[in-house]
Amino acid sequence: MNMTNNHTLIEKYFPQLTEKQKQQFAQLGELYTHWNAQINLISRTDMDNLYEKHILHSLAIAKVITFKDFSEILDVGTGGGFPGIPLAIMFPHCQFHLVDSIGKKIKVVNEVAKALGLENVRAEQIRAEEIDGEYDFIVSRAVTRLLPFYGWVKGKININNYNKLNNGILYLKGGDMKEELKELGKKTRVFELSDYFEEEFFETKMVVHVPMK
Repeated sequence: MNMTNNHTLIEKYFPQLTEKQKQQFAQLGELYTHWNAQINLISRTDMDNLYEKHILHSLAIAKVITFKDFSEILDVGTGGGFPGIPLAIMFPHCQFHLVDSIGKKIKVVNEVAKALGLENVRAEQIRAEEIDGEYDFIVSRAVTRLLPFYGWVKGKININNYNKLNNGILYLKGGDMKEELKELGKKTRVFELSDYFEEEFFETKMVVHVPMK
């Protein structure tokens, strides 16, 4: 079986998973196949590499930080639930708020969360700028350039740091980031995903951490 579309790819990099987590990651394949046929969330070719390009990519955040229990995380522009759903499986004792401006995508997120029994996920159709509340971290998968994204979310992060990384943004990005980081003009830390994963897809991918203080 092609490992890139197989939940064993997740177990390869996260060998400490519980049986329940293994089962939940295994279920994601059939759930997204089912929903993608109805609402085109992911391109057909990407569906063939769901575990590598979407699930494992989302879990890159779990390689750079282990969220402490009770951390609150906001996923902005979650689409079909990435990176929020895989992270919610990985960190069952943290709270995840997944938002997107497109209602049918949020419907899928709710259905997937329900099918997996994820009680730590709340999904809502709302624009990032309209969200009320504070979070420890804001995660996202390259919805826009970092500077405008920072503008949307900077007032929504509390600064009571109790995780290993300071509270802030954890942004999944690809390609050359020099210009974008310069434009942002903030202190950042870049984690290269090729340090964690050996698949070619990750060679140009990274997690950018923008601490709030």
